[in-house]
Amino acid sequence: MARTAELTVHQLKITLHESKPPIWRRIQISSSDTLDTLHYSIQASMGWSNSHLHEFETEMGRYSKPSFELDDYGDDVGDEARVLIKSALPREGSRCGYVYDFGDDWQHLVEVEKILAVEEGVNYPRCIKAVRACPPDDVGGVWGFQEFCEIMANPKHKEHKSMKEWYGGPFDPVAVDLDTINERLDAVRKGTSIYQMFE
Repeated sequence: MARTAELTVHQLKITLHESKPPIWRRIQISSSDTLDTLHYSIQASMGWSNSHLHEFETEMGRYSKPSFELDDYGDDVGDEARVLIKSALPREGSRCGYVYDFGDDWQHLVEVEKILAVEEGVNYPRCIKAVRACPPDDVGGVWGFQEFCEIMANPKHKEHKSMKEWYGGPFDPVAVDLDTINERLDAVRKGTSIYQMFE
């Protein structure tokens, strides 16, 4: 049952659609933060580089940044910085979609698992669980990522060397660093540029 206290946090499970095995994050974020802050929190927790367009798809409508030219994807896209998380996702069990990079089409399901009272001394947003590594940007979507993993796991593959050079080193699909994720989320809380998180 959702708490009615003014100071609450949304516990969200963010799952990358069609990822097999599933890639997901569990984060806690202030209910009074905006979808704009949630966007940066998803980028930071998943490990994306915020280098492509994105959009939220909620029961209230579609939201993104006003500076984005999304005419090709339909009209009536609202300003995500004007919508609170507690409005877009009002109750436990609420869901919305989050799409990142309309080319690779990374679709995420955002689910409200719990609405909790704020814990004293805890900084939000924070990630409390992370499962499997996020695909790199520009890898070609879910199917491109599967091929990428196969090539990176096989040193004898004819494209292994070039793919490793493109990525910048080895890739472990299981590895995920919760401390690094929370450092990025701390930067979101402090208003640090999303790009600085990946330097």
